[in-house]
This record gives sequence, C-alpha cells and structure tokens, in this order.
Amino acid sequence: MIANLIAGQWCQPHTPALPVYNPATEDVLDEVPLSGPAEVTQAVAAAAEAYVGWSQTPVMERTRLMFRYKALLEEHFEELAAIVTRHHGKTLEEARGEVRRGIEVVDFACGAPTLLQGRTLRQVSGGVDQDLYRYPLGVVAGIPPFNFPVMIPLWMMPLAVVAGNTFVLKPSERTPLGAVRLAELFQEAGFPPGVLNVVHGARETVEALIAAPEIQAVSFVGSAPVARQIYEEAARHGKRVQALGGAKNHIVVMPDADLTTTIPALLGSAFGNAGERCLAGSVAVAVGDAAQMLLDPLCEQTRKLVVGPGDQAGVDVGPLIRAEHRDRVARYVEQGVAEGATLLVDGRPHMQRQGFFLGPTILNDVNPEMAVGHEEIFGPVLSVAHAQTLEEAIAQANHMALGNMAVIFTRDGRAAREFRDGVEAGMVGVNVPVAQPFAFFPFSGWKGSFYGDLHVHGTDGIEFYTRKKMFITRW
Repeated sequence: MIANLIAGQWCQPHTPALPVYNPATEDVLDEVPLSGPAEVTQAVAAAAEAYVGWSQTPVMERTRLMFRYKALLEEHFEELAAIVTRHHGKTLEEARGEVRRGIEVVDFACGAPTLLQGRTLRQVSGGVDQDLYRYPLGVVAGIPPFNFPVMIPLWMMPLAVVAGNTFVLKPSERTPLGAVRLAELFQEAGFPPGVLNVVHGARETVEALIAAPEIQAVSFVGSAPVARQIYEEAARHGKRVQALGGAKNHIVVMPDADLTTTIPALLGSAFGNAGERCLAGSVAVAVGDAAQMLLDPLCEQTRKLVVGPGDQAGVDVGPLIRAEHRDRVARYVEQGVAEGATLLVDGRPHMQRQGFFLGPTILNDVNPEMAVGHEEIFGPVLSVAHAQTLEEAIAQANHMALGNMAVIFTRDGRAAREFRDGVEAGMVGVNVPVAQPFAFFPFSGWKGSFYGDLHVHGTDGIEFYTRKKMFITRW
C-alpha cells in the first residue's frame, strides 16, 4: 500500500484502502490509503513544526533548493511522464506535455528573490518612510485532481514553499503515484523534513484538512460543484481559498477560418487527454456557412484517430479514468441523441474492449438547453452548435454558468477583437487549440470555473501564498 509522507518519514496508515488502476488494462497497480483525521493531524503538526525554521531560512537558500529540485525533475522527466500514463491513461506525449507545464512553474518559482520583493517609499510625509514586506502564511494545503497528477501539484507546492510556507498535499486517490514520486524527488533535493507532507485519502481527508486550524490557505482543482463546496467551507473556517472548477469551453469557427489549422486544433482540444481536462474544447460553434465546410473533414479526421493504451506508439486517445466515468460519458451521448442531437461519430463501440475506453464522439445540432450543450461531460465528446452571427455565437458561450476558456478561429482581426472583449471567459484564444497561459501568468477562470480572488500560479500565486506587512517609520 502507498505510504503517507509525514515529517520526512514514509509511514503506512492503518486505514481502509482503494485500488489504483491502470485504466488501459484494468490491472491494479497499488492501493491508496483513505487517511482520516488522525493522519491529517499528524501531517499538519509536522508542517507546523517545520514552518518555524523554514520560514526563517534565507530566500537564497530556499531558491537554491528549488533549483536542485528543478534539476531532478528534468533528470527524471521521462520517468514522471511514464508514471502519469500508467495510472491516468493519457498518451505518453500528452504526459510529457503535462510534466513540462509543471516544471515551468518550478522555473518561475526559482525567481523568488525577485518575486518576493516588497516596495518602499521614502518621505511619504515629513520624516516618515513606508516599506512593504511579504511574509509567508504558515501551513498551506493543496488538493489536486486526478487528471493532471504531476502538473497540478507543481502549480501549487513550489510557489508556496519557496515563499517560506510549509505544505500538506492531498493527491487524488485515483492517481496518487505522481505525487509520491514528486515528494521523493523533493526529499532528494534536500528540503528539510516536514516542509512537504503527503497525506492520501478522499472526502474525509479533505474535510479534516479544511477544518484544521493550522491550515492558513487551501488550493483546490476539481469539478465546479466541489470547487464551490471547498470554497464555501474553507472560507467558513477563515482560510484563503483558490478553488478551480470545471468548464464548458466554446470554440467558435468563423466562415473565414483556415481549416488546415482549425480541424487539427479542434481534434486536439476536444479529444486530447481523452477530454478529461478543464481546458477541453467542449462545444464547437459553427458560424454562418462554416458548418458546410467544417463537418465532413472534421468527422473524417476524427474517425482516423487511434484509440488505445497511452504507452503504445501511434495512439491518439487513451482511456478514461474509471469504468463508472466512462459509462457516465456514454450516458451523456445517449441523452444528447434523445434530446435531438445528431450523432455524427460514435465512440461507444470502444467500450467493448478491455480497459476504460470510449472513442472520440461528435454530436451535431446541439443547443445550449441540452445537457450536452451546457453540462461538463469531461470525456472525448465534441458538441457542434450553430449560429448565424458572431454575436449569436458569443451569446451561446456566455449562456454557460462556467467561464474557463473560449477560442475563436478566424482571419478577421475585428472579429477576434470583438470576441476577446465580449466573451465571458478568463482565458481567451485566437487560432489556438487551448488558451492556456504559461507559468508566469495566472490560470484565470471566470464565473463558476473559479472561486476565490487570486488565481493559481503566476504573480497571483505569489500573492496568494504571501501576506503583506506595512512598516511605517519616523527616526
């Protein structure tokens, strides 16, 4: 059974456990413990004890350790990607992309000597100077999702730690192996015991973390309903919260779009990571005559995508995380057809093979009132909607309760500008498959896609993991 990391020691809790699967083969890889309040209390206490010394460690020493950690992550890059594929299922190429995006945040964290600087203003009034200093919060917690078991922990932990906080990580119980390896490399880099603690579990573990009085801030990524619950409960306990929720991302295709780039982008956005990501292109809105030129080649290229185990060469789409999730996605397809959508490409025959597979699926004539038109499916299903004008397409996107990402494909700068300013999403793209910001900008979801004030990574991450103290002096 997988162990918890508490005060620098790996220890086996005496608790019930869940299986960890290889979703491509249904083989059980290991078991993950369902830690309870006792284990959470131990992890939080270890982090609180370590904070006393770590918060006083010079920023240059913290940064040097982060550089060592970055070097170890690079050295074990392929190993980390293979771990992701083995217990999540995404293709090896997608796993490499995940690991790279995670390491980019470590790169950003290595700029701590600059990022953590305050400000000063001399002579604000007669003989008075004012200085702003940044201080760490204390013990903070991170609760990442199953779909990015390496990237999301690296979005949280490096910035928190380099700012002088100590960290308790609760990995997804479905994909805990990536976090375990990250923690092992963290120890190897030379960070003191207790700076990073890992406690495995599910809902009871999360509830205990949120209730722990020593926890000062909580970072969460998951579905929209759970993000809202985490935000409300953590805020009720007086904690800072950044809770990233789900999405229903719209990709608008204008009649002047370049199909040689649009169609591959749609395939990658909708079916990459088997659709299990909050930046997946869920709804393609064909504007005006765009549908006439888009649908046939889009369906043709979709049927050519290879479905299979992510570690096999040539595979484009891996399995879903669990059988119950695959079945849930299949029910959405059935419901879409029942509500009037036209099934153009059916990926459900792949459900008959071993593993938790469901192939790329396209539903046409979808409208925002259908379940497939407004609910997050989190699988390889692309809904195609239609609009007569760009204004109508923007209105469809804005009808969503979620506002993570929106993308337009066009050669018209005026249309792109109108879309940028009018669409209600925090990350907007033009002629790109996924509008994902790099580590030095915030991951900026809007509406029900994010609860909190300061977003994950970028300068928002530094703001989230530090508090400001003003120093006013007259000598």
